[in-house]
Amino acid sequence: MSALATGSLNRADVERVVREVLRRQHGGPVAPARQPNPLVVNISARHCHLTQGHVEILFGKGRTLTPTKWLYQEGYFAAEETVAIVGPRRRMLPEVRVLGPCRGDSQVELAFTDSISLGLDIPVRISGDIQGTPGCLLVGPAGSLELKQGVIRAMRLVHMSPADLAYWGVKSGDAMQLRIESAGCTTVLENVLVRGGDDKIKLEVHLDTDEGNAINLPAATKVELKKAEKCGCKH
Repeated sequence: MSALATGSLNRADVERVVREVLRRQHGGPVAPARQPNPLVVNISARHCHLTQGHVEILFGKGRTLTPTKWLYQEGYFAAEETVAIVGPRRRMLPEVRVLGPCRGDSQVELAFTDSISLGLDIPVRISGDIQGTPGCLLVGPAGSLELKQGVIRAMRLVHMSPADLAYWGVKSGDAMQLRIESAGCTTVLENVLVRGGDDKIKLEVHLDTDEGNAINLPAATKVELKKAEKCGCKH
């Protein structure tokens, strides 16, 4: 017997019934009434991802990454290991943190000011899209290697679970806006790319250090996501 028949409707029942009525009237999925997960905005400082083979070249045969700090997303960590990144001007960024776990392709993610310092002209790309990007020299305590490609400026993005996607009515590849109120400086960032995942994914926006400093993120008093028009940038 249904809750309607027994007269025992609670708030969850009411929301479910309303969503079903709206779905029948308008078609398609209807977003849940309440935000499922809290919004977290984090600064993603310069870092690199390595293949297991490159870990062994840089740190020694048989070496694996050693977790030193677990990140906000489950299963991801900052490793104890660091590398030096050398650009074409022979300028170097020392002790760039390696993030784990290992990936299928090695990749370096830098801020714009980092790339200027190294003399690299790097594109804004979604993490993992490295085809045709510049390379660099990586130096570790046990060896060095030259990446032919893989140095990018990471596109600002928001990680979402299926529940988050439904709440905002967006899908992977859509663009959103991030509004930040911070110490008298209110800023709206455009083209925050949506990256959907499974139910374990937490709602999180990633910005690089240049963006985080520009909006004074550590002093932010309010952050808000807004649905935007389709992103016109290339990714």
